Amino acid sequence: MAEERGVNNKGLDCFKAELSEKDFQAFSTYIYREYGIKMPPVKRLMLQGRLLKRIRDLKMKSYSEYRDFFFSREGQEKELLNFLNVVTTNKTDFFREPIHFQFLQESVLPAFSKREAAKGPFKVWSAGVSSGEEGYTIAIVLNEFKLNHPGFRYQILGTDISTQMLEKGIKGIYKESKIDMVPGLLKKRYFLRSKDRLNPTVRVIPELQKSIRFKYLNLMDQSYAEEEGFDVIFCRNVLIYFDRITQEKVINRLCRHLRPDGYFFIGHSESLSGMNVPLEHVKPTIFRRK
Repeated sequence: MAEERGVNNKGLDCFKAELSEKDFQAFSTYIYREYGIKMPPVKRLMLQGRLLKRIRDLKMKSYSEYRDFFFSREGQEKELLNFLNVVTTNKTDFFREPIHFQFLQESVLPAFSKREAAKGPFKVWSAGVSSGEEGYTIAIVLNEFKLNHPGFRYQILGTDISTQMLEKGIKGIYKESKIDMVPGLLKKRYFLRSKDRLNPTVRVIPELQKSIRFKYLNLMDQSYAEEEGFDVIFCRNVLIYFDRITQEKVINRLCRHLRPDGYFFIGHSESLSGMNVPLEHVKPTIFRRK
């Protein structure tokens, strides 16, 4: 592996190196085996860039040194969560792919309120909640429904494999620009603006923060330690990182926790076509458990 040390124009010591094919294969094989995430050769440079910060933080001299450490017993105990936080992609926004929230508001919730079983809480799972924007969007929609239906109760579970993203979700603090897609009335109702106008941020109101339970979960686990009977599961823009076989397994495991006639939402770039899963098509990217 080609390596060199250099100095930038500020006099800071810089690490320059390439991720060798051997090291890339070791990491990509592990990521797929343990977490089901595809890491094809075209993502080698991406992985190289993302691991660089960890190598610098640990004051190591090469990717090979980091690889040896990571796969050691000590590395698996101390570095695993840092590694996952670095290699996972976390792209999310408030009210992303709004057709799902419109369907939830106009079709799913009114139907739920008419059922006898509606005495219990309405339960939603955001699988791949990332830094919380999807979970809080769900909470806003459910709380808006609650304003007109006082007896309505709900529970939201948000899971992810990135502890770093989960911590952001728990804090509920975002750059003010992140809520540009949120309607004006909802901005005023559910977000508190910071006084710092040089670095404007917003905080989700405590009521919404309390409505979501954030939790670490690896979708590759053979079973999920969660209750059954979810009314809706959001698994959007998560399946694209898995191959088809893994996608089918994950969906079937998630569906064990979805009640009959419960709804399953996927991302607009994803498809369940030809899969052996207990879901029937309702609308594009919207399915219902058989």
